[in-house]
Amino acid sequence: MNWFTRVRNSLPFGTKKDTPDNLWAKCPQCSEMLFTREYEDNMSICPRCDHHGRLSADARLAQVMDGGFTLLEELDVKEDPLKFRDSKKYTDRIKAARAKSPHKDAFQVASGSIAGHPAVVGVQDFTFMGGSMGMAVGTAFCQGAERALSRKCAYIVFTAAGGARMQEGILSLMQMPKATVMTRRLKEAGLPFIVVLTDPTTGGVTASYAMLGDIHVAEPGALIGFAGQRVIQDTIGEQLPEGFQRAEYLHKHGMVDMVVHRHKLRDTLATLLEYLAPRKAA
Repeated sequence: MNWFTRVRNSLPFGTKKDTPDNLWAKCPQCSEMLFTREYEDNMSICPRCDHHGRLSADARLAQVMDGGFTLLEELDVKEDPLKFRDSKKYTDRIKAARAKSPHKDAFQVASGSIAGHPAVVGVQDFTFMGGSMGMAVGTAFCQGAERALSRKCAYIVFTAAGGARMQEGILSLMQMPKATVMTRRLKEAGLPFIVVLTDPTTGGVTASYAMLGDIHVAEPGALIGFAGQRVIQDTIGEQLPEGFQRAEYLHKHGMVDMVVHRHKLRDTLATLLEYLAPRKAA
């Protein structure tokens, strides 16, 4: 069945204003025009070049968790503590981001299971202000760790961020040690902390909890690093190797434990939980 037949059978043709504006999606890597419904059915992976597209927090949770999981309530934090303004007020930027999202900020936590294995899963949403880490993200991360501690189960975090949220200044940077303390508490309790690095994971997130997992899994082609490639090249005065800061390069050089295709990610996480989850004494 060609694309014209699929479109004709799925939607009635009418005036231009009756045609949805999201019928097609363009692959950011190969520029292939994709039928949106088929693209989403394929877990937002391009069928031509296998590029792994970015996912919302809700889509990610639905893909990896068993049905019936519970979203943790988003805790309130002080908004715009520095009364920050650049070309726009910070409050206006938050309002604009929330108008495009069903959530209040960039980090969502769900409590449930993966293939029957108890787990708490946190997901960073790059579509919300670039997944930037401010007080709300740091608070949500710690909330997820606390739930894992209370349930005595694994904590899995999907990272996707441009770094710390500049509009919150030093308060955003303080989320790095705060999150680090929680990863230490998980370790002391003997609970697995698994990080899934997705595109992109950069800046202060990489410098804190993104690289503190017991296991580091990455999606194919994900950009992972602290500073940008151009900044590094200008600093050291040398040309960086091809694929630098991509998941496969980091895996080859020991920074990532495995690179896993999205179609196999849920099964891989279930296997890791089977190996790492604490067992009750006989």
